[in-house]
Amino acid sequence: MHTDPAPEHAWLRHLIGRWRYTADCLMGPDQPRRTFTGIETARMLGDFWLIAEGEGEMPDGDTGRSLLTIGFDPARGGYTGTWVGSMMTRLWVYEGRMDESGRELTLAAEGPDFSGTGMALYHDIHRIESEDRRLVVSKVRMPDGSWQEFMTAVYTRISA
Repeated sequence: MHTDPAPEHAWLRHLIGRWRYTADCLMGPDQPRRTFTGIETARMLGDFWLIAEGEGEMPDGDTGRSLLTIGFDPARGGYTGTWVGSMMTRLWVYEGRMDESGRELTLAAEGPDFSGTGMALYHDIHRIESEDRRLVVSKVRMPDGSWQEFMTAVYTRISA
C-alpha cells in the first residue's frame, strides 16, 4: 500500500535534531519544584514517523531514558504516538490535534493519577517557538475538571 505524506507529516520535521532540555517539575503537594536537564535526539522513520530518544537526569538524581513516537494517521484525522520511559512500566498511547496556528500539538493520553488510586487524562503540549526553541508543557486533569500543569520543558536545538 502506497501512501503519500500529508502536510501534517511534514510538521514533524520541526522536531528533528539534537536538543538540550531543561525541565521544571512539580514533585507533589507542599514540595518544591525540581529542575532537571537532558538531551533528546529526534529523527524521522521514513516520511511518516518521528522517533525521539531522550536521556537525562531525573528529579531524584537517577538517569532516565525515554522513547517518543509521533505520526499522523489520515484515517483517524489526527496525530498518534507513544511514549515509554525507563522509570516506569506504562506504555503511554497518544491521540493528538494541532491547533489553528499550526505551532502547537496537543497529545492526550490516559494514565494513572498521582494518587495511584485511579486514572486521569494527561496532555503533553508541544509548542514550536522558533526554529531552535520549543516547549513541552505537561498537564493532568484534576477530579474537579481543572487542568494542573506539572512539568514544563524548554528545548534548545544543539544541531539539526
